[in-house]
Amino acid sequence: MKTLRAAAVQFQHAPGDKPSNLNTIAAMVEQAAERRVELIVFPECCISGYWHLRKLSREELVELAEPVPEGPSTVALLELARTHGMTIGAGLVERDGGTLYNTYVVAMPDGRHRRHRKIHCFISEHLASGSEYTVFDTPHGWRMGVLTCYDNNLVENARATALAGAEILLAPHQTGGCRSGSPAAMGPIDPALWHHRHDDPAAIEQEFRGPKGRGWLMRWLPSRAHDNGMFLIFSNGVGLDDDEVRTGNAMILDPYGRILAETSQPADAVVIADLDASLRDRATGVRWIQARRPELYGPLVTPTGKERDTRTVRFEYDGEADE
Repeated sequence: MKTLRAAAVQFQHAPGDKPSNLNTIAAMVEQAAERRVELIVFPECCISGYWHLRKLSREELVELAEPVPEGPSTVALLELARTHGMTIGAGLVERDGGTLYNTYVVAMPDGRHRRHRKIHCFISEHLASGSEYTVFDTPHGWRMGVLTCYDNNLVENARATALAGAEILLAPHQTGGCRSGSPAAMGPIDPALWHHRHDDPAAIEQEFRGPKGRGWLMRWLPSRAHDNGMFLIFSNGVGLDDDEVRTGNAMILDPYGRILAETSQPADAVVIADLDASLRDRATGVRWIQARRPELYGPLVTPTGKERDTRTVRFEYDGEADE
């Protein structure tokens, strides 16, 4: 029986402070290793910090960015992976020549790495979007894919990842508590609730579990797992991220979209679940993929003329066109 012990992480990064964030990652990896975790998934841009990136000049972003895999952060992740026999994913800003990316690095214990450049990058005009799906085999005998935050919103991306053979989807995010122009999608959380979380934890946990956090995720995230027959590892930031409050809600879902482990704690946290590959044998999504009729799907790859740049869609609809 093929199994894997996986962990999803939520933690509050320090904006721009890569050494501090790497220390947090190392400490959480060591704790996970004590619980025999084989795969640990940290959030999007948790090494560099996230929401403050939109305010940085190109020169400041270049200073924060680093190459992959020779940069110090990837080197550190690879060393942690080797030491603990664990596959470790974490996000940063990558510099490749003169181009900058929101990149998610997956370091494996045998020295290999993979990187996913966010396909729908909107946070800064100075960061480019990637143009490739990222699906790969691991030393643990599982095939994994990566989609970063907004990448997961588009159903085509999850299906393409599944069609490439992914059994597990790593879904690192920085979400929840976002300003949104839609009356049914998230909304800002009062930072005072986060600052007073120790005195009144129930108030912030209610927001985390409500429509600004878990409630929003439950309207779509389980379907990405269920419809494609993949396990899904959702990691996220938690707490104050510049002027927004991330809702955490780290969770692990099975190929039926059922939650195996989750948290609503207003704090750094790790949730762990054992993944059993046999659940995929007759998973609904796996059978649906086998029933596909690709000859009918031409319209899916035909431009409608309504396509727009992710930045335009994100900021116009969410009321932040000036940022």
